[in-house]
Amino acid sequence: QLVESGGGLVQSGGSLRLSCVAPEEYFRRYNMGWYRWPPGKERELVAAISSTGRIRYKPFVEGRFTISRVTAENMLYLQMNKLQPDDTAAYYCNALELETGLWGPGTQVTVSS
Repeated sequence: QLVESGGGLVQSGGSLRLSCVAPEEYFRRYNMGWYRWPPGKERELVAAISSTGRIRYKPFVEGRFTISRVTAENMLYLQMNKLQPDDTAAYYCNALELETGLWGPGTQVTVSS
């Protein structure tokens, strides 16, 4: 079961830290990622961390967002700084290999200008 939290309303330039609890096996077997689903657009991958710790970001968050995990606690995090109105979306975590499977409820991030 995936459960995201930490979203909210923030002004442009502000910060939020998202958290995700996921099943233990996800961290052992899969590459984990944060996704977002902006209103009226398709869901997109934002950042990913492999089972070996390799990290990659999409260009539009590079330098502003930081993905991390605490495997022992089954937790995935996304530190988001310098938030912009275009970052407004529902944010989700999942294993990249399981995108066609179940998703958590997500957490809403709204950035006001």
